[in-house]
Amino acid sequence: MPPHLFLFGSPVTRERLSWMADALKIFFVNRMPEAFRQAPGAGAEPTVSFFLTGDALYSLQNRETLPLWESILSLPGVRVTCDREEMDLRGISVESLKVKFPQQVLDQNGRRISHPRSFWRGLVQAAGKCAPGSAALGYLQLSSPYMHRSAGLAVSCLQAALEEGVGAELYTYLDGVHAGHVNQRPSECRNVGEGIEELDRIARKRALPFQAIACERSAAARGYSTWDDGKGVAVSACAIPPVKIRNLNAIVGRFATPRVILGEDAADVSTAPAHRLAPGGWLAGEADPPPVLVLVTRGPYGTGHAFGALALAIACAHQEIATRVVFLEDGIYALLGTHAAEPDDLVFSLQEVIEASGSRDLQFYAFQPSFLARGMARNEKLAPVLDIGMKELGEILFETPKGVRTDRQRVLFF
Repeated sequence: MPPHLFLFGSPVTRERLSWMADALKIFFVNRMPEAFRQAPGAGAEPTVSFFLTGDALYSLQNRETLPLWESILSLPGVRVTCDREEMDLRGISVESLKVKFPQQVLDQNGRRISHPRSFWRGLVQAAGKCAPGSAALGYLQLSSPYMHRSAGLAVSCLQAALEEGVGAELYTYLDGVHAGHVNQRPSECRNVGEGIEELDRIARKRALPFQAIACERSAAARGYSTWDDGKGVAVSACAIPPVKIRNLNAIVGRFATPRVILGEDAADVSTAPAHRLAPGGWLAGEADPPPVLVLVTRGPYGTGHAFGALALAIACAHQEIATRVVFLEDGIYALLGTHAAEPDDLVFSLQEVIEASGSRDLQFYAFQPSFLARGMARNEKLAPVLDIGMKELGEILFETPKGVRTDRQRVLFF
């Protein structure tokens, strides 16, 4: 079985770790009950691999989240790999976890001589096991550089892919489009624009594919001047040469390929197909694109994340990619009450978007434990949205939608 691969770079809350721990228990009980009765052999490949970088690393020391990590690590076949460079920058240690789980917690993986294994190259190698033979690794970047370290980490990830002989693709969306702006001159940190240009040079030198695509709508909203070159291609004077501004459908088109696509907080999950035609797998050309699971975890209007999540999900469904959207954590606020924008206001009501987004390839779910934790109830008039509990969330996370012929699923946290 290919591994389940999770990458977290943003803060990991107690709530998130709690439902993830429960989902993993459901997965092991339903699909791998024998794992509880067998001790893993030395050097055994992990079933579930977590890669933690950035502010996600604080969850390994926080007393609210540490017990949940211990619970997750007590499950069979779980491994946590920590970005040592980011740990050193933050003064974080995982020695106590390593004492309890010496074979399952890895942190000696920086670029320096004392840490011989690269965190990002290890991630790329794990991604290669999820999608063997894939020509490229994709990365969806949502946050702007310099206010967020994640843009620089995206460059590190894709550079590691090129070093491993794998092509690299960067998709910038929402504020992530700023990573491709010209004339970046930060004085206190790595230049992300130069990093993207370096990716292009490395790829050309190694004869590997590389492309960087910026979402046209996100770019236009942020003032990137574009014009049509007469061939139907948008050109911008604001973007560095490797970055091409394209319709969102161009990014979604990459989701229709079998490659692994990661992001600031993302996962590639091995799923149990509802209907497998042959026990040995799918024949060449028969497999469907990996379905997309969008987890809306932030409020609807404070940032553009919730709307951006819905726009991406709708675009995926329009390209006949099976797509499921789950509102959980603070994302449930999108389903509270009845949202009403002023008639002359350009702001969209997310509830109106949900109501108008019916498609056989798009389903919406509301995670009831998130409502109960906040003492709230959702708007029952939102007919397209189905209520689910912990059992259903575990099934959605680890099982393929009915009728979809594939063994993997992309998971994106917004």
